[in-house]
Amino acid sequence: MANQGAKKRKEENARHMSNLLRLIIGCNPLRMSSFAAAAAEYVSFAAAADDVIVAYILVRMGFYYSSLSWKHLIGLILTSIAYGIPYKQLASMANPTYTDDGELMDGGFDMSTGGICGYLHDIIYITGFVQITSLISDKFWYTYLVIPAFAAYKASGFIKGFLSHDSEGMEEDENTRKKREKMERKASRPKYAKTRTR
Repeated sequence: MANQGAKKRKEENARHMSNLLRLIIGCNPLRMSSFAAAAAEYVSFAAAADDVIVAYILVRMGFYYSSLSWKHLIGLILTSIAYGIPYKQLASMANPTYTDDGELMDGGFDMSTGGICGYLHDIIYITGFVQITSLISDKFWYTYLVIPAFAAYKASGFIKGFLSHDSEGMEEDENTRKKREKMERKASRPKYAKTRTR
């Protein structure tokens, strides 16, 4: 009965990674039954990615040949990288750890938590959205700007936290000093609770 939680987590992570692989394969323009069968058998990401790239090129060249340009091939490389790096990171986080004698020690990272794990999932989902909608219009590639914009927003808050500590050594003007002293006096006064008597 020991390690039941680890076994459950291992099964959940395997199911979750399989679902992510199905999402990646399903978000590509051409959906074949062989892709779904390969995803169900937990094939490696590289083998499925090769099939997906070939399928994307076939669909782009076959059905949308008139709109094919070098930008689409760059986009294919970009989406392949945007799928590959987060998927590999999530797969390494989901890997269970075993003791020396082969007993399951840890079922892997909980994929339902936020933080980096959530951000990696967001990249995969945004990439899927961009890849599907870019068949409708090339303007949907601008959706990718959400990722660096969000990263800049998070980084600005992080950097602002460091810079605010440096501003304590600066001299304050007279009005700011008076306001601060007034607030300090107000805070140091004893507080009386008003009670209602009948």
